[in-house]
Amino acid sequence: MLKITLPDGSVREVAPGTTPADIAAAIGPGLAKAAIAAKVDGELRDIMRPLEQDSQLALVTAKDEADALELARHDFAHVLAEAVQALFPGTQITFGPATDDGFYYDFAPKDRPFTEEDLPAIEAEMRKIIAANKPLRREVIARDTLIAQWEAAGETFKAQWAAELPQGEELTVYHSGDGWYDMCRGPHLASTGKLDPAAFKLTRVSGAYWRGDQKNAMLSRIYGTGWLNKKQLNEHLTRLEEAGKRDHRKLGAEMDLFHLQQEAHGSVFWHPKGYLIWRELEAYMRRAIDDAGYREVKTPQVMDARQWEQSGHWGKYRENMFVIPDEVPNVADEGPLVSEEVDWMALKPMNCPAHILIFKQGIKSYRDLPLRFYENGCCHRNEPHGALHGLMRVRQFTQDDAHIFCREDQIVEEVRAFCALADRIYRDFGFTYSIKLALRPEKRFGTEEMWDKAEEELRNAVAAAGLNTPEYGWEELPGEGAFYAPKLEWHLTDAIGRTWQVGTIQSDRVLPERLDASYIAEDGERHRPVMLHRAIFGSYERFIGILIEHYAGKFPLWLAPVQAVVATIVSDADNYALDVVEKLRAAGIRAEADVRNEKINYKVREHSLGKVPNLLVVGRREAEEGTVALRELGKDGQTMLSVSELIARLAKDALAPDLA
Repeated sequence: MLKITLPDGSVREVAPGTTPADIAAAIGPGLAKAAIAAKVDGELRDIMRPLEQDSQLALVTAKDEADALELARHDFAHVLAEAVQALFPGTQITFGPATDDGFYYDFAPKDRPFTEEDLPAIEAEMRKIIAANKPLRREVIARDTLIAQWEAAGETFKAQWAAELPQGEELTVYHSGDGWYDMCRGPHLASTGKLDPAAFKLTRVSGAYWRGDQKNAMLSRIYGTGWLNKKQLNEHLTRLEEAGKRDHRKLGAEMDLFHLQQEAHGSVFWHPKGYLIWRELEAYMRRAIDDAGYREVKTPQVMDARQWEQSGHWGKYRENMFVIPDEVPNVADEGPLVSEEVDWMALKPMNCPAHILIFKQGIKSYRDLPLRFYENGCCHRNEPHGALHGLMRVRQFTQDDAHIFCREDQIVEEVRAFCALADRIYRDFGFTYSIKLALRPEKRFGTEEMWDKAEEELRNAVAAAGLNTPEYGWEELPGEGAFYAPKLEWHLTDAIGRTWQVGTIQSDRVLPERLDASYIAEDGERHRPVMLHRAIFGSYERFIGILIEHYAGKFPLWLAPVQAVVATIVSDADNYALDVVEKLRAAGIRAEADVRNEKINYKVREHSLGKVPNLLVVGRREAEEGTVALRELGKDGQTMLSVSELIARLAKDALAPDLA
């Protein structure tokens, strides 16, 4: 008999081959109906998979939402694949994972790529499969047998995948009823009927390369969103609709902030209005770092490859670096562009090695520490074209980057002070956040002792800042640290509930060792400083993209590129409008005049679309009385104000939060 320990500590003795579903039924009919999966010794498993040994067992229900959603989305992906092969015979299947809000599946169609016009029919077929309530049955299968089956069925992608899996790995398939099956580790729900047929929607189709490699075959990827019930789906679709309205690429064009084009893949062309936002953020951050005792530096864009080899980035990060030859290229019609003996340099993908080189200039004493070097550092990373996404993922970006060189006894206080600084800055922009500790990855530099120390110091600093509480979503993330250091991560929550990982601080003992940074300690000996890598915005590009979507383009007045537009009703008021603009600008308010020969309703619509926060309407009466009719973006009606009252009101609201 097997001894199965339940969460309440009770132990049940059951025969080998008993399933978690059997135990749920023995406890009671309510639990038997509610249970959808099981955790066996912490591992999520099928509820119909037999128990094999003495185990800790917890039954999973829909109340365990994270696990339940993972199962449902995985099942929706399998149902999608079955439906596509039923409707389009000859289509090959490849991968089909769950995602953060749904699922996708990659297909190799027989005749033509899939289009969004195919989605309604596929959805209807999926609902038929769900209604059929087909049991989902797990089978362990021999590697050679499975490969032969895939090859016989013409599933060349699946055969290749199976052949590449590690030799010792157990291969499993899941059968949907008595016919269709797919290779999968699982787990799955007990049957297709456990899915809510009204809780999913196929959303779009795109191209995707097999195994993500552009040298491989192009596949058709079908995306869907999947939930536990229709209410959750509707809430998600509402969020998507709202997110679409806030899309920074759409608003960036409407507000004339920036554009991107193929001549500079992944680099941003900032227009005057967009760059005004950048400048305001840069000035705000400079005030913050000046007050916090940072010293601003500027380092080269291009550095010798040997420097990147020494730092470890050349081996760990070279595929994401732009490399350039350190010689004059051949200008003749024949022969190679560069010689075989060429030395190589690279555009910097990060600023940290250069900051160490500044630290190493001159002898540093323990009395000099901490040293806080800050740089608005322009970096380049060779991201694949398909991964680029507006301002959110680019190839050229500028970090609000800083490195703090400190002694061992200063680490906790420096990290605590950074936590306080980040807290103030995020709150100035209206964000709430959670904070996570990303722990050592499998592939890393440094000793276990180094990592033990660094992780514990970050824990202690967050505790000292009072942030290691449920209120701040404190969580530890095994294996997600950088190759040289653990890191604290700030995950911002925006106005519609989405989260964005932005700020970080990393406690690094590896790079100072590799690049031979040292200071003279109180004992007269050379010691290694600890290097704290930190950023708050992350990158200006991405942070501005997040702000555009967070505010839906309706920036607080201090960040608005144009803070007021004076629009005329009749041409007789043109000179008065220009005079009002001059007075506003003299008071430090970014104002423009709109004296075009257009109807006022047209002007109102246009400036509303451009998210101008204050529209000042003037006509003959306003010109005679020295007033304006103030229309505030997003509010009904208008307010009559004298020009002096208007200036006093706007000048106060236009102050940055740290100056107000």
